[in-house]
This record gives sequence, structure tokens and C-alpha cells, in this order.
Amino acid sequence: MGYWLFKSEPSTWSWQDQQAKGDAGEEWDGVRNYQARNFMRQMQIGDRGFFYHSQKEKSVVGIVEVCAEAHPDSTTDDDRWDCVDIRAVRSFVKPVSLAQIKSDPRLSDMALVKSSRLSVQPVTENEWRVVCALGDTDPD
Repeated sequence: MGYWLFKSEPSTWSWQDQQAKGDAGEEWDGVRNYQARNFMRQMQIGDRGFFYHSQKEKSVVGIVEVCAEAHPDSTTDDDRWDCVDIRAVRSFVKPVSLAQIKSDPRLSDMALVKSSRLSVQPVTENEWRVVCALGDTDPD
């Protein structure tokens, strides 16, 4: 299983919006960065991801699951851009802030710390478990 992080500005697409889509999930569309697109092309159904609120909150607030592998992004006619579909799995018991992540030495190599602007990024299994523990949230 792969682990990922999906960033969203809550004023554009919030965790509550994601949850409202239910089991059908929603396209993670609008990504126009080649590295982020390439990460989505690597994803498989069942991979898990952190749902991260950017802007002011800057925290992991939920867990999502990839429910459709990479396909053309419906928001553009440009065939260079693909996206996956994700569905909400569970909310974090306690959101985990970027400050907490940056202050934990076990997470010093996390992409969120090193490449904070990238909207879709990989997460190692160890990072996954540490962040879930910080949020009192079941990693499985």
C-alpha cells in the first residue's frame, strides 16, 4: 500500500466537502504540477492519504483512500493532466499541525517539511504511523 498527502485550501475544498461526497469520492482535479501529477499516476486503488488543510490551518485533518486510479482530469482538455479520485475514510481525532510535524525529529525528512508547496506528495509508512499517532488516529 502507498501513502500520500493531499493538500487543499479549505476555502476551495475542505475536509467537510470531501466527507460529503461519501463512498463515491471525488476527483482530485486541478493539479497543474508535473511532479504532483506523476505521483498521482503511481497511486493504486486502496492507497491511503492524509487530507491536509493549507492556508491558515496548516494541519492534517483526515484520512482518504484512492478509489480510482489516474485518469484524465475532467477540468481540462489538455491531455497532459491526470488525477485520481479519493474518498474520505475518517477524521483525525486531533488535527496534526505543520508546527507539530516540523518539531518532531522523526518527521524531519517528510516531504511536507522539505517540499511544503507541493500539493500531492508521498509519505513513508513510518511517517504515516507517526502522524497518525500524533493525532490519536488509527493508522489502518
